[in-house]
Amino acid sequence: MKLIKKIALATLALGLSVTTTMAEEKWPEKINFGVIPVAGSTSMKENFSALTDHLAKKLGIKVELQLAGDYTGVITGMQHKHIDVAYFGPKSYVEAQKRANAEALVVEVDAESGLPGYKGIIITKKDSGLNTLDSIKGKTWAFTSSQSTSGTLVPMVMFSKSGIDPQQYFSKVLYSGGHEASILSIKAGKVDAASTNTLDYNRGLGKAWNENDFNIIWTSDLIPGSPMAARGDLPVSLKMALKEAFLSYRDKDGLEKLKIKGYVEANDSMYNPVRDLIEVKKQLEA
Repeated sequence: MKLIKKIALATLALGLSVTTTMAEEKWPEKINFGVIPVAGSTSMKENFSALTDHLAKKLGIKVELQLAGDYTGVITGMQHKHIDVAYFGPKSYVEAQKRANAEALVVEVDAESGLPGYKGIIITKKDSGLNTLDSIKGKTWAFTSSQSTSGTLVPMVMFSKSGIDPQQYFSKVLYSGGHEASILSIKAGKVDAASTNTLDYNRGLGKAWNENDFNIIWTSDLIPGSPMAARGDLPVSLKMALKEAFLSYRDKDGLEKLKIKGYVEANDSMYNPVRDLIEVKKQLEA
């Protein structure tokens, strides 16, 4: 009887374990795909719609594209489980990993360089006579978002190392909210200089602006590419399927709109250089 009881208890425990695993692995009927607002909502929908459709087809469940008003909105959305998978910039990913247990799945490969990364740039309007960092002293300046890597973190570290306090160096400092907004502000002459990056700059070439609209007066070292990251508490099988879906994305027109060659596997340690930059910024400002 004791042996039978032990077997029954073991069987019950195994059954509970299997049931729990099955419950954990149950996929939702729909997932929300959030994207940081590097451009206006119309551009974001145009650029990410084909990828969203691809994910839905590969996963066999509904995937809804979620456009946020700012970078923090995507981080907070994942933190409160309103967003399941998201396109982050490097710095916003680091913040999402800390606050929302985000897991990097894949990283985009830049179409121009063929590398899983991009470079920060500072631009001014063509024929403005502003061709150096010295020449923009006393002018108006635009960062993008406090959570942006190339739009804020990278130039802030550069400024700090150069002994430049933006609030003192420029006549006015503002935050545009996104890379497209910063670039268009330069083109329209509303801002004298702004920080952005090669990837988002290239996404608008021939559509919203042309190369002869700007001067590029500074270029950073290579920055780790922007990742697609999932909520850490999603079923493991769903995260694996998401990774495979991104890796299999080969739509020529869709990739052209994103200005990328595709995606390669990512891991959290790829973003340690960004964490180092955040620490450098803190120490320089202390």
